[in-house]
Amino acid sequence: MANLRPVQTLPAWLPDAVRLYLDHTEEGLSLRELARREGCHASTVMRQVRRYENRRDDPLIDAALAALARAPNDEEDPMTIATRSQDFIHDEARIAAEARRVLRRMAESGAVLGFAADMEKAAVLRTLPDGQTAKTAVVDRAVAQAFALKNWIAPRKAGRITTYEITSAGRAYLRQAIEEEDGRRRGMSEAGANFSWGEEEDTRRLRYGLGESPVAAMGRRRDKDGKPLLEPELVAAAERLREDFELAQMGPRVTQNWDRFMDGGAPGPKADPAGRGPGAARDRVALALRELGPGLGDMVLRCCCYLEGVEATEKALNWPARSGKVVLRIALARLRAHYQRAYGGKGPLIG
Repeated sequence: MANLRPVQTLPAWLPDAVRLYLDHTEEGLSLRELARREGCHASTVMRQVRRYENRRDDPLIDAALAALARAPNDEEDPMTIATRSQDFIHDEARIAAEARRVLRRMAESGAVLGFAADMEKAAVLRTLPDGQTAKTAVVDRAVAQAFALKNWIAPRKAGRITTYEITSAGRAYLRQAIEEEDGRRRGMSEAGANFSWGEEEDTRRLRYGLGESPVAAMGRRRDKDGKPLLEPELVAAAERLREDFELAQMGPRVTQNWDRFMDGGAPGPKADPAGRGPGAARDRVALALRELGPGLGDMVLRCCCYLEGVEATEKALNWPARSGKVVLRIALARLRAHYQRAYGGKGPLIG
């Protein structure tokens, strides 16, 4: 019988079906051998193996399986092992954290994840109400591969750039993760825990729903005269800020104390001619918050970036009921004017 692959070389989070596929294709174990080992019928193993064999046309799946097939063994050179180990992720906690962030954006209406074989990162793209496309999240290729292996995302359209959409399994995982996060937040709140801006585990952040942000929801709703509560250009300004906020989280200062930018307690943004990368995105967010100042800046930070509902923001800031919508509209109008002055209506390219 062929020697089995050392267990420690494969990530613990890997689905059982992927392990069976690798044991069959890489270790040479027959379907009957695997069935006896797993205590199930050979046809069950065959279906699971074929399921991933048929998904090799998916560039994320194909690259992930290729990397896992090259998993290091005890006889390999340590330098080779160190290089190959970067091709996939062992840290399940990181995958879970990225899933809460990225799948949340993919669950929004019209959102897809775009990836090409020569890209180091994948990006979540969403069509805004004004017809423009915004990049709402960026994710490392290895993390996107883990999403595909876990069946949280699936190809929507193949091509030079393959687009993916969130699956029912991805939505179910996201819903469970959000419920658990809200449960932890309620438990800590009941225990009298005090939260501060910039916590690494910011349990204050209330989630608005799986399919849309608070601002997008207001843009979809209409008043008694049939006019949208927020015009498309205001929603677009909010999405532009959210886009920079998401990209800024990929930098080393992921626990940035954003509210300090509104009261002069944090260093000002630095010039970046290229206008790219997490540092430049963080500077653009900081500049926008400084422009809005306390109050208006608090509103857009919570509703646009932290995805808190308007009523939750009113309570958190001790504002009168039903004042949040008025303040949010004023804040987004000023934010849009800021973008018009700073970038002529078109933000710098991000990536």
